[in-house]
Amino acid sequence: MKTLLSSRKCHYISRAGILLIVVALTAGMVGCGPSPVEYALAIASTEGGSVTNPGEAMFTYEEGTVVNLVAEAEEGYHFANWTGDVDTIADVNTVITTITMNGSYFITANFVAVYDLTISSTIGGLVTVPGEGTFAYDANTVVSLNATPDTDCQFAEWTGDVGTVEDMYAASTTITMNDDYSITANFWEYTPMVTAGGVHTVRLKSNGRVVAVGDHGQGQCDVGGWMDITQVAAGYLHTVGIKNDSTVVAVGNNEWGQCDVNSWTDIIQVTACGYADASHTVGLKPDGTVVATGNNDYGQCDVNGWTNITQVSAGYTHTVGLKADGTVIAVGDITYGRCEVDDWTQIVQVAAGRYHTVGLKSDGTVVDAGWNIYGQCDVDSWTDIIQVTTYHEHTVGLKSDGTVLAVGTNLNGQCDVGDWVNIVYIVAGGYHTVGVKNDRTIIAVGRDSSDQCDVEDWMLD
Repeated sequence: MKTLLSSRKCHYISRAGILLIVVALTAGMVGCGPSPVEYALAIASTEGGSVTNPGEAMFTYEEGTVVNLVAEAEEGYHFANWTGDVDTIADVNTVITTITMNGSYFITANFVAVYDLTISSTIGGLVTVPGEGTFAYDANTVVSLNATPDTDCQFAEWTGDVGTVEDMYAASTTITMNDDYSITANFWEYTPMVTAGGVHTVRLKSNGRVVAVGDHGQGQCDVGGWMDITQVAAGYLHTVGIKNDSTVVAVGNNEWGQCDVNSWTDIIQVTACGYADASHTVGLKPDGTVVATGNNDYGQCDVNGWTNITQVSAGYTHTVGLKADGTVIAVGDITYGRCEVDDWTQIVQVAAGRYHTVGLKSDGTVVDAGWNIYGQCDVDSWTDIIQVTTYHEHTVGLKSDGTVLAVGTNLNGQCDVGDWVNIVYIVAGGYHTVGVKNDRTIIAVGRDSSDQCDVEDWMLD
């Protein structure tokens, strides 16, 4: 493609020159009797093309003459418009047009460079706007870009010729066409690699090792020896991990047997919650059945009859399961209405807190059940939500644009997420909230009494 130049291909004929010619023509007619009035037409063009008819020079025509104009673009350019004395040009935007000579005129044919934008994507998503392939745009055009990840994947960044991309880490952004560009939308598959417990935070590394910060008084952060881990979950005083052979390991407080998971096999998801006075762990199997261990004072572990489950979430004294048909089931403590989920439909994710439960619907809205004394259930107005999380008495929602909402108790600043942007995953702890950004860095707000928010140096690898 051509590079747009600031210089012009041809010299412009000055208006003073045109005036002199007109004066000379008029003077030559004095004393010769009535003669047709003639006017001068000066034609030029910008870089990128030429005027092939009548040419590029100065011409004279009798008054009223209709002159055909034809402009021709070079490769890499296209005709833009006619400018100058264009009042009598039939159509200033067409490459073939006419001008009527009712005076002396100076006109220019303008051409614009055309650049190619080639767009591709990695596995895990697609570029939906403007699409994928090669597209042609005029120089300086601002092109909208929108990358859409597949389920269980996240947008990471734009790579390639990104010098004029407004935000290389934003799935929805723009690129300004000042040259030929080739860009790629990069996606990555996201398995929950960060989890938050009551007073600790756990990170799963890409090599299957695990690190943790925060309170370790019950050994819940003793995960340094774990290997080959594919998913982690944190309870109040214990931590659970799934190994790549689908077996499960756990460390921390085991007062109620919440860490008795060594015999579990074929587990594809684990969830752990509870508090100092009760705790349990729940595991989901690939056939849609569920297992549970730990405190069962309220029947929160009575999940043996569950089938067709696609996701589980453990609350304080209750357990919630999402079924394949989008309905929800719950067992455990029924006080405060936290288990009143029987009429929920079109649910795509569930999250169980201390005394409440929230569900994300397929249309991006959120439903709730349970105790709302701190406003943790004030989610009815939420829209465009793609993930929800809750633990103690606050609820957090991730919006499709990467911003975050939070409601509920905020005594420790755990709901101070209003300025978060470019977030791809969120997790609520007991008194803190953790977010993963699309550049794979991790941020946290809330109670940091045990350094559970010390994640500034963490980056998903």
